[in-house]
Amino acid sequence: MEFPSKLIENAVGELARLPGIGRKTALRLALHLLKAEMDTTASLAEALAKMRFEITYCRTCHSISDAEECGICANKLRDHSLVCVVSDVRDVIAIENTGQYKGVYHVLGGVISPIEGVGPSDLHIDSLVARAAEEESEVREVILAISPTMEGDTTAFYLSRRLRDLPHVHISTIARGIPMGGELEYADEITLGRSIVDRLRQK
Repeated sequence: MEFPSKLIENAVGELARLPGIGRKTALRLALHLLKAEMDTTASLAEALAKMRFEITYCRTCHSISDAEECGICANKLRDHSLVCVVSDVRDVIAIENTGQYKGVYHVLGGVISPIEGVGPSDLHIDSLVARAAEEESEVREVILAISPTMEGDTTAFYLSRRLRDLPHVHISTIARGIPMGGELEYADEITLGRSIVDRLRQK
């Protein structure tokens, strides 16, 4: 693809690095930004820079946050006895969009995958166990809401073994309204919501 400007070529190259963005789409975006008001392009650049450099992670659940504690963990109206364990922040967003879950979350930051070199120590598993096991813990149920893939099932099995010796904590999994091999973020809101409501107790 030939470009009339090296600056456009560089912009297209950077935009095309984004997932799901090919070079043709990247070119359309670059040309749109070129035609837009200067303030529009500047605002976009500023928002992206602030997102990258200022966003932090919640000290409790490891979800993305603007402060040390995210809005969900800080919300006293949420049910803090109910912890939904997910692999990724996108899963938190998907479940929140159902409007059917009122507990809190714990974001692992991935799933166990030996092929990709991801082991239990690479995930936020120890902090989950500590959170549930501490003497004054409010946690009474842990919902394993992990995508039902081979890696997801391996992770859920490992978590069940780590948590099973805590007598005050029930372990449940979301109902299999989510198809095997499916990803939570792509499930429709009704199916995902019902999976949370109809979760299965494991202990």
